[in-house]
Amino acid sequence: METSASVQSNLSSFNFFNFDFTTPQSTLDADLVRQLSFVPGLKEILMLRQVHALEHATVWVLSETKNAHTPPGRPNTIQLDNELLGGLSTDQGFYLYGEVNISNLRRAVSQALYRLTHGEWDLAVHPRCGTNLSVTMLLTAGLAVGVNLLLPFRPVEQLIGLGLAATTAAEIAPDIGSIAQRYLTTAIPFNLTVENITVNRDVWGRQGHFIKVKWREPNS
Repeated sequence: METSASVQSNLSSFNFFNFDFTTPQSTLDADLVRQLSFVPGLKEILMLRQVHALEHATVWVLSETKNAHTPPGRPNTIQLDNELLGGLSTDQGFYLYGEVNISNLRRAVSQALYRLTHGEWDLAVHPRCGTNLSVTMLLTAGLAVGVNLLLPFRPVEQLIGLGLAATTAAEIAPDIGSIAQRYLTTAIPFNLTVENITVNRDVWGRQGHFIKVKWREPNS
């Protein structure tokens, strides 16, 4: 028969291994760069993921400022999107497209970085991200191929199957796209600091504000 002391001991042992692997770790990317420094392009990829998250968060913060519904510094329950704003991330920083006051942009970037690194991780995910479009295309193509192989090779059945494939992909793509953003294409920018903000043109000649960032080691 187990005593209460032994039961408590077993519970303590169990809780020791009850880690939350989905919680962002502030030193993870820096540790990867140190331990896998021989991998070419690794730091740039990790930096791009962090910049991508900061881009999304900046758009959210600017949208909040425009709509003036969410007080700064409080977790979002309803996120309001300003569809006139867009962005493009690089491993050196990100472009922000749309009409925005430079002073408001500076405040938004600073606030976005602070909020992301202090627990508001949902700001890293954005519904208009290109990741969602890529996921939609992949799902549609995959389901279409599956339907083509499973259904009889008659025009009516194939057309119905393609319609179902496209509808199913459109329904599930936003959720899968959000998961892909959260765990693959973005990362919390624990290692970024903002250097400057300038008006610049991207590789396609589009004008926008460029938010230049640099890598920062933890506790530096």
